[in-house]
Amino acid sequence: MNNSAFTSLCLKLIGTIFILSFLLDAITLAIPLNWQNPQWQIGFVTSLVDRGIVPLVGMSLILLGYWIDNSSGNPSLGAGLRLPMFGLAILLGLVFLLLVPVHLNNLNQAQASLMEQIEQSAGQGEEQIQGFLGQINTLSQNPQLLDREIQQRNQVIETGQFQGRNIPPQQLEALRGQRDQLQQLRDLSKNPPEFKKRLDQIKNQLQTQLLDRRKNAESQAKGEALKQGLRIGLSSLMLAIGYTAVGALGFKGLGGSKPSRRV
Repeated sequence: MNNSAFTSLCLKLIGTIFILSFLLDAITLAIPLNWQNPQWQIGFVTSLVDRGIVPLVGMSLILLGYWIDNSSGNPSLGAGLRLPMFGLAILLGLVFLLLVPVHLNNLNQAQASLMEQIEQSAGQGEEQIQGFLGQINTLSQNPQLLDREIQQRNQVIETGQFQGRNIPPQQLEALRGQRDQLQQLRDLSKNPPEFKKRLDQIKNQLQTQLLDRRKNAESQAKGEALKQGLRIGLSSLMLAIGYTAVGALGFKGLGGSKPSRRV
């Protein structure tokens, strides 16, 4: 076996391994099959498209091997690997083309579900705000209970523990803020007009923070969906064009070529 024949054989072997490796990955990724779950579909399509270039590289290596055969005056007998390879290219082109609308539809469903969760979270946050304000109003009418709440927070802040468990630094900072607010409200409770004014300020502040968090969450969800849609959608579309071109041009070349005997 001369050098060109050996090089051609290696290229065909490596190309075949690339293609078989992709097919094995596709089967592995599909197990366990859960096609009715949009999140599973998004993960499966993303992984498949990210690996989509592998068989295209394998096909290029196989074609390069056949080109070396023809250039060395030792053309391969018949179509060999080319016929099933071009058929696979057409099939992959169709698959990647169909994955584009499937992926975009799944992203829209996932985004709608996430928006619904954000809406529910905002509603729960509003309920928590109203409950907190009602609790403050109740505490302001009971100075002894208000002092007790302040003392409890002071104890947790000093020890850094609650019910035997260490409190994270962020939660301790939040407790300090609550203690300071309770102390201010205790002083303001002696002046009802000022107390009501301060209560309204706290309400507006908490609602503004809740609205900002909601807007940020919605913006992040939309941005992530757009990024995923563009990246996977365009990549899948380009792969579909590439595979379809390889398959169509390959079959056209086979149809116009005459089989020759191997030397």
